[in-house]
Amino acid sequence: MNLHNAIFLFFAGAVGGAINAVAGGGSFVAFPALLFTGVPPVPANATNTLALWVGTTASGGAYRMKLNIPRRVMIPLILTSVVGGLAGAILLIKTPAQTFLKVLPWLLLGATLLFAFGKHLTGRISAGISHDSNNAAVVGASVFELFVAVYGGYFGGGIGIMNLAMLAAMGMTDIHAMNKLKVLLGGVINGVAAVTFIITRAIFWPQALVMTAGSLLGGITSAHYAQKLPQSWIRGFVILVGAGMTVYFFVRGYR
Repeated sequence: MNLHNAIFLFFAGAVGGAINAVAGGGSFVAFPALLFTGVPPVPANATNTLALWVGTTASGGAYRMKLNIPRRVMIPLILTSVVGGLAGAILLIKTPAQTFLKVLPWLLLGATLLFAFGKHLTGRISAGISHDSNNAAVVGASVFELFVAVYGGYFGGGIGIMNLAMLAAMGMTDIHAMNKLKVLLGGVINGVAAVTFIITRAIFWPQALVMTAGSLLGGITSAHYAQKLPQSWIRGFVILVGAGMTVYFFVRGYR
């Protein structure tokens, strides 16, 4: 890794960390950056997961006053995140690179559409995620989170979008409160995946260290400013980024 690549990856990590702090989807920037610098697809995904996990987890402190979720809702979501994240990481390690590149755009397309239209497709569960949430809401959220976690362990890009869509469909309306819960669940999923990738030696460490530094800077800084932006701007930006990266990976995977 030369100096130019190091600078490029640092700024890509900063942008990715900032996007994750705002509304999710930072891997749409950081993962392609690793590919552009010559890292093979599967190690690039593993390296990206580790780097952005650190920045995203750090950014969670900016939303510390926004989360008020009962244990009977939180514990099932965390447990399914752990199980799904481990399963997805193992699946990635066993997936050939070409297969991964062909599956990737479909996953990104689904994540972007779900974020844009999730509330309209699934409707709102009247209880929402609150202290009076009914059991059906908790079960539904846990099942959905299991699938999100498997996807997140397989490819980290878009899990923030998918979790925000799930929370919106369950009745949450405050994008900043949703961001806090998104950061927590994403941190669990990517943390389990990152440990798995470290154990299996799938990480490219020079690239990972540089991108982690950028991700920390972008995540911590942007999480505070994000709360001052109009919610419609945040949602529109996430949809735009998701759509752009979906088109890019369709072109790359099927040309």
